[in-house]
Amino acid sequence: MIDRPPPRILAIAGSDSSGGAGIQADIKTITMLGGYAMSAVTAVTAQNSVGVQAIAPLSPDMVAEQIASCVSDIGVDAIKIGMLHDVGIVEVVDAALAEQDAALPVILDPVMISTSGANLIAPDAAAAIRDKLFSRAMLITPNLPELARISGMDLDDSGAMIDAATELADRYGCSVLAKGGHTDDARVIDILIRPGGRAVQFDHARIDTPHTHGTGCTLSSAIATLVGHGQALEHAVRLARKFVHSAIEKAPGFGAGNGPLGHQAVRN
Repeated sequence: MIDRPPPRILAIAGSDSSGGAGIQADIKTITMLGGYAMSAVTAVTAQNSVGVQAIAPLSPDMVAEQIASCVSDIGVDAIKIGMLHDVGIVEVVDAALAEQDAALPVILDPVMISTSGANLIAPDAAAAIRDKLFSRAMLITPNLPELARISGMDLDDSGAMIDAATELADRYGCSVLAKGGHTDDARVIDILIRPGGRAVQFDHARIDTPHTHGTGCTLSSAIATLVGHGQALEHAVRLARKFVHSAIEKAPGFGAGNGPLGHQAVRN
């Protein structure tokens, strides 16, 4: 049996002081799934299960230096991108990706709004993320509010969600995982759209719990790690969803609001 080194996964995202989302969730997820986690922190936040109390973005130059330090020495097998606070940070991430092999898997979670409802990025950052980074991604993973904001469409049913995801996939040449966790459906339905319109639906029973802080970060990091292991995208999405579902089931119950997941308790 060949003892292969772990896939090197670089997470470019904000820090969550309470450990539930952001870089902290990324590192936990990557590690639990057998990857080697690296980070480029884009912003420091003071937040917990009930809200975001403060955000302090890092300078674009510092973000660029972190990425370069990781890639030039350790190397990278897949990249997960999360919260990019402002246009300056988006631009340096775009420049860094331009220097990598176009085949390098990039999983982009267009983080815009926290689980508690707080805005996490500057007003003009969403358009910059869409225009500069979507075409560099293998996959983008918007939730329903993010997909509505990016597409400018009123997404009031699954058909509209599919239409919006299909339009984005075709325009930018990337796959789109439209996440339906914000709907009122009894089951959580996510739809993976490939460029050209091929769609795969995933669903599972909804877990009645407030402890869902960091689910998007966890899912995108899990997909990046599994793709880094060599899994095909569709299978990586399927396995990543199972990991998130288990982590929600095993949430420790911390916090007075939307508490963190139980990454440490998931054994695959």
